[in-house]
Amino acid sequence: MATGISKNILLVDDNPLFLKILCQAFTAAGFNCHAANSGAEALESLKTFRPDVILSDYEMPGMNGLEFRLNVLQTDALKEIPFLFLTAHEDEGIMYTGLNLQAIDYVLKTTPFDVIVAKLNNLLHTVSKQREITEKEIRKTVAALNIKTVPENPPQIKGFKVDFWHQSYQNIPGGDFIDFIDTDNYLFIVIGDLMGKKWKAWFYTFTYLSYIRAAIRFSVITANTSLANTLQQINAVIWQDEGLANILSSVSLVRIEKQTGRVIYSGAGDLPLLHYRADIQNLLHVKSTGMLLGVLPDGLYTEQEIVMAHTDQLFIFTDGLIDINSGGQQKTDYNYFANQMADYLHAGQAFNDIKNNLQQQAVVLTDDSSIICLQKI
Repeated sequence: MATGISKNILLVDDNPLFLKILCQAFTAAGFNCHAANSGAEALESLKTFRPDVILSDYEMPGMNGLEFRLNVLQTDALKEIPFLFLTAHEDEGIMYTGLNLQAIDYVLKTTPFDVIVAKLNNLLHTVSKQREITEKEIRKTVAALNIKTVPENPPQIKGFKVDFWHQSYQNIPGGDFIDFIDTDNYLFIVIGDLMGKKWKAWFYTFTYLSYIRAAIRFSVITANTSLANTLQQINAVIWQDEGLANILSSVSLVRIEKQTGRVIYSGAGDLPLLHYRADIQNLLHVKSTGMLLGVLPDGLYTEQEIVMAHTDQLFIFTDGLIDINSGGQQKTDYNYFANQMADYLHAGQAFNDIKNNLQQQAVVLTDDSSIICLQKI
């Protein structure tokens, strides 16, 4: 089997002894195993654990394997995970029913463990190869169209230094987007996160970016540069766009006035920004009030000025940086990331050093991750 293939497996069986033996066999074969004694326990585990394959018993009390499978199929984030049934008896009716529920295969419990392991290794190898082929073709298409959701370089603006870091999940473009819109009197900084991962989210980012760019340009032309009003206009259009129904996005929007150096901020369902006050060497949290774009017709957006003194830094980021995978468990912890950033800054690290630290941690990230640093110079 090719190296580097993810091998996380969820095993579901109501027989504790058989489940333990099965876990030992898969662990010895290099799998990261999660075990559940029932369908209900398995569904609870799937809230935090994303396996590469599910192997589930059919005959279980309470919720049997077919009912568990139906629950998995009803969840968009889970239904594409390869699923195999374990059965104690070679019952054609059960087999046909399971296969009709888009199960990949079934495995008899009497099958030798090394054969079961080999079957799943081959399955994951096939899935991985097919994914590689698909991603390669999409990357070729993207390159040919020359369309980007993240710029190659940061902008230049007098009195400030702007820099950013972005890492797509599993190196596949996803829902994060960054843009810098430079006009005669203003520099607008945009960072957003479309709900979802990989290509499905990436596809919709262009529509969102088009609306955002158009609204900002229109606000400049009409001399109505209120960020709260701009976000409300974007939200109103997205709310009425049937093609974007239930496709929600967070956005952080910052405007820098070139003549005065004033920094104005408004947000839509975004994470609190981090403002490093150099004079007191403290990291402050700057919160927005607006709702995610597309949730309701009125997003309740407001704006505020962030007063930045010499060497102050402002960090704007997406939630991929606060979602990490630790031992197969997904953890979301904003305060942990904020404290980590505070440690970096108290140690005197420049943003280039922080970017290097983030790159080293990228292996445990579970989503697209983006951060912009705005420093007053």
